[in-house]
Amino acid sequence: MPDLFKNLRGQIDMRRRRGFRTGQFLLLGSASNVLLHQSAESLAGRVRYIEMPPLLLDEVGQERLNDLWLRGGFPDSFQADSDRSSMDWREDFLRTYLERDIPALGPRIPATTLRRFWTMLAHTQGGLLNAAALAEGLGVSGQTVGRYLDLLVDLMLVRRLQPWYENAGKRLVKSPKVFVRDSGLVHALLSLGSMESVLGHPVVGGSWEGFCIENLIAAAPTGTAPFFYRTSAGAELDLVLRLPGDEIWAIEIKRTTAPKVSRGFHLAVEDIRADRKLLVYAGEREVPAGEGLRAMPLATAVGQLRDL
Repeated sequence: MPDLFKNLRGQIDMRRRRGFRTGQFLLLGSASNVLLHQSAESLAGRVRYIEMPPLLLDEVGQERLNDLWLRGGFPDSFQADSDRSSMDWREDFLRTYLERDIPALGPRIPATTLRRFWTMLAHTQGGLLNAAALAEGLGVSGQTVGRYLDLLVDLMLVRRLQPWYENAGKRLVKSPKVFVRDSGLVHALLSLGSMESVLGHPVVGGSWEGFCIENLIAAAPTGTAPFFYRTSAGAELDLVLRLPGDEIWAIEIKRTTAPKVSRGFHLAVEDIRADRKLLVYAGEREVPAGEGLRAMPLATAVGQLRDL
């Protein structure tokens, strides 16, 4: 593989001298840390990394929202003929990824152990990272849990959402929140094959929150930094987006049709001095929700971020 990057470097430099600039070659499958490291060394100044998420809401349309949430954004899963076929595809994906793809990338972790870890993360979708509890459940050390988590984060299968850190005078929660990034994989790991089973499961709130967060972050301008905010006094925001130019958006996410937020939301908005505040809820239209807050469907919030 290093020879490929060496040859590409020569081709890129030659074509540059002829007047060609960007977009000469497209390389896929860069979830391997080894490939990323080699490309960074061999193609420095000649390569740009673009994260390609699964299918997003503004790509499939509002009318397919529930399908996208249930099945996730992997095209073969989303486009399957039935929920059962979609679940079968995701089960095959999990098995193949754990048993073949990850070992091929280098790590030597038993597939059954990594699947248990991944499933534990799905059960606590959107919760604060508790490495000690995960380590106890797996019978491994906290350091090993950190290694497993780093692997899934690097493979873009898990998101480690960091806490907002700029209010030095506040007692802030310092642990990150952890999300399995594709909602379809959350449901497959928990054997939730229908919308009815998802809605009746305790993970429903965390699953919906993670689904919304992935779509909102993907829609935000390049260079946006995502966080969450929580203090010991009860101030809390599900998602804080620091946009390029330092504009701050405070976002609450609820799986409800009632456009209401808690007092903790307003406290948090004051703490971080948010420029915009909005509630993503399950209603069908955008409405005012008091004190400058706008409540809106996910598709509307995604559209507003895309328009920036």
